[in-house]
Amino acid sequence: MNDMVGAVGTFQKIIENPISKGLLRFATGYCKKDGISRLDAALKVYVGILRPEDICVQCRLISKLISTIIQRGAKSFGADPEEVRRRMKDPYWRRALASVVKGLAYFGVRKPFVPGAPFLVVWDVTYACNLRCKHCYANAGKPLYEELSTDEAKRVIDILDRAGIVTIAWSGGEPLVRPDIYELSKYASDKGIYVAMATNGTLIDEKTADKLKASGVRFLQISLDGLNPKTHDEFRGIQGAWERTVEGIKIAVRKGFFVNVATATTRYNLKEIPGLIDFCNSLGVQWFMMYNFVPTGRGIFIEEEDISPEEREELLRLLWKKLKYKEKGMKVQVLSTAPQFARVALEEDKEGSLLPTHFYNAELGSKLRGLADFIGGCGAGRFYFGIWPNGDIRPCVFFPLKIGNILEIGENFEEWWRNNPVLNDLRNKDKLQEPCGSCRFRYVCGGCRARAYGYFGDYMAPDPGCILATRPVELIQKKS
Repeated sequence: MNDMVGAVGTFQKIIENPISKGLLRFATGYCKKDGISRLDAALKVYVGILRPEDICVQCRLISKLISTIIQRGAKSFGADPEEVRRRMKDPYWRRALASVVKGLAYFGVRKPFVPGAPFLVVWDVTYACNLRCKHCYANAGKPLYEELSTDEAKRVIDILDRAGIVTIAWSGGEPLVRPDIYELSKYASDKGIYVAMATNGTLIDEKTADKLKASGVRFLQISLDGLNPKTHDEFRGIQGAWERTVEGIKIAVRKGFFVNVATATTRYNLKEIPGLIDFCNSLGVQWFMMYNFVPTGRGIFIEEEDISPEEREELLRLLWKKLKYKEKGMKVQVLSTAPQFARVALEEDKEGSLLPTHFYNAELGSKLRGLADFIGGCGAGRFYFGIWPNGDIRPCVFFPLKIGNILEIGENFEEWWRNNPVLNDLRNKDKLQEPCGSCRFRYVCGGCRARAYGYFGDYMAPDPGCILATRPVELIQKKS
């Protein structure tokens, strides 16, 4: 571990050298001669898509710098440079790496890491919905905000594309009730953006699945809130919803989508979670994601159904065992939006071979354990943000605080991303209120900022769902 700390420190000195930082910022610019960004040109040379002689002299020099940065970075963090090169042949991975390099140029090597653009934008394209869920953060059912037109939505996609967003996830409401959703998906997919959708699944039939696939949608998150149909139907407000949702999941799996089943955990369904994971595995889905309950939207009316810190802790440790010690035939990956999941994993597994982060289980192993402080923690305003139907931006979809409007920001998006005061507050885990601000797990966890805002109206407050947040500061401070 000490060797890795030293290697990371050396890498940090290289990156934050004024000359290196200046060159990296120059690399993020657009090359008129080659017709692409210098960074994109450099990465394509790195993976062999372009030859050095195919690009201008300036881009050629930048490609050598980027190659050095990738090699030194991989070595510093214990990764295999050839594995990195292999992954970079995937255009989505190249987008992500470009955002990492841009983050290094403008934010440096910081804990937790901030990319040059969010990896994920969750976009509520409509608040119209065919269900009436008890916990709905959007209070969906009928439009509450004026939706962007098709042309306006395409302008937003253009802005996000230029910024280097990796993934757009349609949400709502129910995105499938928006008539132009296939047109917008195709428009984003054709630009090289990974397109996902969060849906209740009740409207997915064979024809709809084929249209989604043809439009470029690759990932479907489908909500299922109980193993017992009665539990799900009562929570979702429509009788028969469970059967329609399960059928939608089966069709999505059969059609080859990457399928994630999402479950909002409350006292309504807490005891059904273990069996629900097994059921999802039997359906052949790739991911099961336990969502934190956040008291916002209609969720404020069922706040008393939130599980206790002790119940959450017990559940997260059960989820970790499901993830780490898979029983025979268990293929589904278990995730959670509760940032405490990463802390539980580090406590349970001293080797640190897996680190559950927001929307991903990072494979670490003992050599990469030091990465936890860089990639863990609440990703709101750091790895992702949310967009309302009218284009207003919030740090995440469960976090109803307007911090801008995407169309008004327009060409100034990257400057806004780097300088917005709310985003910079959220990124600085040392500024969190106690006990979170002194917790030795603040970089890998830091608590859910949406829950802090929902319960206290203050996004820097502690997350009341964490058992450590109820303990004296001196017991959780970073060890000297």
